[in-house]
Amino acid sequence: MLSGAVDSKRFRSMMGTFPTGVAIIATEWNGELFGATINSLTSVSLAPCMLLFCTNEGSATGAAIRRRGLFSVNILGQHQSELSHRFTGQLKSRFDDLAPAFSADGLPLLQGAAARLCCRVATVHKAGDHDIILGEVISGEESMCNPLVFHKGAYGSFQRA
Repeated sequence: MLSGAVDSKRFRSMMGTFPTGVAIIATEWNGELFGATINSLTSVSLAPCMLLFCTNEGSATGAAIRRRGLFSVNILGQHQSELSHRFTGQLKSRFDDLAPAFSADGLPLLQGAAARLCCRVATVHKAGDHDIILGEVISGEESMCNPLVFHKGAYGSFQRA
């Protein structure tokens, strides 16, 4: 039998027991680059190839992605925890001193990522204090590196069992 009420603090702690990968979603809108660290990335469909992620209701990056209709997903390697920190803070110009590559559509692609995908927004769903953005994958590539993992508020790496 389960016991105890679940408030937001307890829910966050319980969900923290589920290790996730770490990615940076990004776009360009009106000449400005936007990006944010996420760990809510999920594959949805193989035909067509689709994924989803969640952004906070007031996220500037989420708003830019909804307006542009295109975004990149940069799945981080274990060597990129500092990059993850950079895209979670209040830093306004998160791309300063970085040299991203750009897709044919002008989407920022981060060097050294384990995988980089370009997507088109298919739909956006409101869910509590977040938006669920569903995207159709239009292109992508992967590199040979171990993924960055997030568990219980800390970064780590993946080890095969």
